[in-house]
Amino acid sequence: MGSYLKPTATPLIDVCNRTKIVIGAVYFAALAVLTLSLSARAESQDPGRASNLELASSDARLVAAFDWAKRQAMAYVFDGDPVGPWYEAALPGRRAFCMRDVSHQAAGAQALGLAKYTHNMLHRFAENISASRDWCSYWEINYLNQPAPVDYKNDAEFWYNLPANFDVLDTCYRMFLLTGDAAYIDDPAFLNFYNRTVTDYVSRWDLGVNRIMTRTNMGAGTAYFRGDPSYEESRRDLLLGVDLLATQYAAYRSFAAIQAIRGDKGAARTYLASALDIKRLINTTWWNSPEGYFYAFLSKDRVFRGRAGADLLYRDVADDGPKVRSALHSLMEQMRSEPAGAVEPASHFAEILYRYGEPDSAYMEIMDLTRTGRDRQEYPEVSFSVIGAIVDGLLGIEVKPVVPIEDVAQGKQFAIVIKTLPQLTSKTAWVEVRNVPIRSGAVSVRHEGNTATVFTNQGAAEVTWEAAFPGSFSRLILDGRSIEAHVESGHIGHEVSWIRVPVKGGTSARVVAPH
Repeated sequence: MGSYLKPTATPLIDVCNRTKIVIGAVYFAALAVLTLSLSARAESQDPGRASNLELASSDARLVAAFDWAKRQAMAYVFDGDPVGPWYEAALPGRRAFCMRDVSHQAAGAQALGLAKYTHNMLHRFAENISASRDWCSYWEINYLNQPAPVDYKNDAEFWYNLPANFDVLDTCYRMFLLTGDAAYIDDPAFLNFYNRTVTDYVSRWDLGVNRIMTRTNMGAGTAYFRGDPSYEESRRDLLLGVDLLATQYAAYRSFAAIQAIRGDKGAARTYLASALDIKRLINTTWWNSPEGYFYAFLSKDRVFRGRAGADLLYRDVADDGPKVRSALHSLMEQMRSEPAGAVEPASHFAEILYRYGEPDSAYMEIMDLTRTGRDRQEYPEVSFSVIGAIVDGLLGIEVKPVVPIEDVAQGKQFAIVIKTLPQLTSKTAWVEVRNVPIRSGAVSVRHEGNTATVFTNQGAAEVTWEAAFPGSFSRLILDGRSIEAHVESGHIGHEVSWIRVPVKGGTSARVVAPH
């Protein structure tokens, strides 16, 4: 498997799914049988686990990609096992889920209506954090609610990638925004996991900003590698990967948000400052100013190596302007050089590209991942990420705080809006997604090009819709009425215009950007 958001092209290493055997003809023969089995299972899945998510479009290729991804993802959903409700988030057939893959698959799973499955899996990781494992959890848990034997021997010998705790913490906050599930900010098991992660875990592994560049606590190395300082597993000479720093930055911001919502404004401000310290470190020390690119790794001989892009963009940590442009350039280079079988990093690319205003490249990534015969497309992360990229990226459906979390930390009230931002290309005249679960209800969104959106609130409670469009418009048209618009600058100068609209339960609203 390719590493998570690999900054550089490297040998094919399996982050969540290492087999520790020689991969040869036996593996590929078994994989062929597995693929046929999964296809059959997708066709005959339990109707009780069917997803209500639907997509229609003028674009037949987009509909086919969505239909394949939905069918394939739902084939990996399980109930009735000792671990509780879960979906495959590891090598198909292992009957397990790992911290990294769950964190990335969660957005697509939410759109498919799998909130209770994601909650259960994240809770399993949270409840298993332990001092005996140096404040790590179980990297990979199987359907029997046990650590996967391929990654775990005992509390002294197990595989663990250090970005994992931070990844899960960040994902829990994102799931709170999408679901409104108060357990993510109130459940003692989650709170213990968050607090242990930002304190004991950081201390044990020398991850504080004042020690991380000179850290000495390395992972134990036997057949396992406990404490890998990156999701990149192809090398053992690393002191630190920039992906660890970027994930830590996201986790600190998410923890600050959770603390602000819970009313602990002081803790929120403390961890916002910690996040800013990490961001500053990345954008100064890890930036090769003479040559204009970010480093990917710091080796144990204290030498910076490689080029980073996707990791930094995925976590929104690169400073806007030339540094974001450089990271995008590095991502594009990675896309051209990535081995065909490295679907794990590739599964993130469309989501990133939509976020940074590159819809044509994002669309082509979706088409590539879903085309017939694509290498390793049976890997669960592919189908879940395609759903996520279409719903969150192409349709731009996002749940976000009304005001920045910095303002909540200063005492402003926390509330959420549902944002839409169309990012259609010339290949898609219109697209409509229905039954997208958000909080206690659901929404449907129809984009007609990038200049008209119909938003339907399928729930009972009123919601606030932020209708956004690419470009600068002084006014937007709400159901025939001209409304003054807000214009803000997005990444690398991409302007976005928006208005906020209250939409009562069971009603629709239409907003148009004038030509």
